[in-house]
Amino acid sequence: MQFGFGIAGAWQPDESAQGREGAARMAISRIDLGGAGSPEALVKRILQAEPNLPVPVPIQQLYARLGILRIDDLDADGFEGGLATDAKRSEGIILAKRGGEPRRRFIIAHELGHFLMAHHVPDQPGRFQCKSSDLLRVAAKEDDQRQRREVEANRFASLLLMHPHLLRGAMAAFREPDLQHVLTLARDFAVGRETAARAYVQYHPERIAIVVAGNGRVQRCYRSLSFPTIICGVGSLVPTRSRYHSSSHRPNIAGDIAACSPDLWIDVKRDLRAPALYEQVYLQQNGFAMILLRLEAVPEESAEERKLEEGWRYRFHSGRR
Repeated sequence: MQFGFGIAGAWQPDESAQGREGAARMAISRIDLGGAGSPEALVKRILQAEPNLPVPVPIQQLYARLGILRIDDLDADGFEGGLATDAKRSEGIILAKRGGEPRRRFIIAHELGHFLMAHHVPDQPGRFQCKSSDLLRVAAKEDDQRQRREVEANRFASLLLMHPHLLRGAMAAFREPDLQHVLTLARDFAVGRETAARAYVQYHPERIAIVVAGNGRVQRCYRSLSFPTIICGVGSLVPTRSRYHSSSHRPNIAGDIAACSPDLWIDVKRDLRAPALYEQVYLQQNGFAMILLRLEAVPEESAEERKLEEGWRYRFHSGRR
């Protein structure tokens, strides 16, 4: 197989005798995945074949059992990962840019997803090329097949490395939302902080969101299904009254959780009781930060409270006392 990228050398994270023996002990094979086409179905089959996968998931042992021959270093500007494979998708070589181990693991899982999903047709015969933006994509335009492939590969990677079955036990001890939990998950599952943040928001029972900010601007937003739309669009400035702008933050330490004005981040309807919103900031040394938003439900008003409030509002608008 030929690949049009520069290859710097082979990656050998666990290709020792012990690593090869670990792969040999796995029972899973491509046969176990027959008929599974979606990210969810593939990961479900993997867990059925390997119900005792440890945390962190041994991705290097899995790819060795599923048709990937090796991982090569990728040396190409503008690309984070790639996959070279034959027409029948019987075997492949994954290429991944050098970097931290969590990032590298996600790239490998992403490219493995391309390899295992037969309906993923590459832009060029026999090779997939993935940019940094592809590895962050969580939504796609309906008519953009390439974007949809990248979203599916990301979903596969996230589910494989942080499957809800494995997350359930890890998150059982997490009660009140806290960015320290995200850091713990990232460490224990050997994934990037943003990968952990997406999973944390998705599976935490509270109404929360995490905003990723860089150089004072909103980069990405992740929110639970019950959290309202964040009014600060991607690329907009982080609100000036946000705790993000406080000078008290210490790099790489999750700050305190404190109340903030809800209209900084969400649309607060007029004449309705405003919900309570809380912020927490985790500042990183490279100019990026994660901002946790936690929304508390508005308590139900009693009939007497509603009647009193409506009376005051009527007098206010009518000028009566």
